[in-house]
Amino acid sequence: MDLVETVIEDARWEAFGLAPLAERAAQAALEGAGLPVEGFLIGLMGCDDARIAVLNADFRGKPKPTNVLSWPSEERGAEYAGEVPDAPEPGEPDDPESLGDIAIAWETCVDEAEAQGKPLADHVTHLVVHGTLHLLGYDHVEDEDAALMEGLEVRILASLGVSDPY
Repeated sequence: MDLVETVIEDARWEAFGLAPLAERAAQAALEGAGLPVEGFLIGLMGCDDARIAVLNADFRGKPKPTNVLSWPSEERGAEYAGEVPDAPEPGEPDDPESLGDIAIAWETCVDEAEAQGKPLADHVTHLVVHGTLHLLGYDHVEDEDAALMEGLEVRILASLGVSDPY
């Protein structure tokens, strides 16, 4: 069973190969966070800017497109800034533990990758790793948490051959 259950709402994601890229990135994120790949499930939607703008408005009160959104299945954040979040327990192979859902928007990702002069695959890999870490309870609101999350992202991305995005 795959770790990532991908739903494609914009055909450009299918042509791009979002599903296999996301599977690889999410697996690396779990491994980088010291978790097994088996026993977990992530929902991923590849959509366009119009769809993610609606989601961003509904869930964050920001009626504009963004690159990626994540919805953890439960609160997993650490009690104190700079601490590693509590690790979720994996489910059974035939009944995996849902970590939550991620949505990623085509136009914003393409625009950002072009503006930053990086391959789209590298940028999307980073955003899937980033979203997966949010599902695991990592965040970047406080400086200490941002340093922890970004350091982990850089190590995970390096394991995938992707340059430091920061």
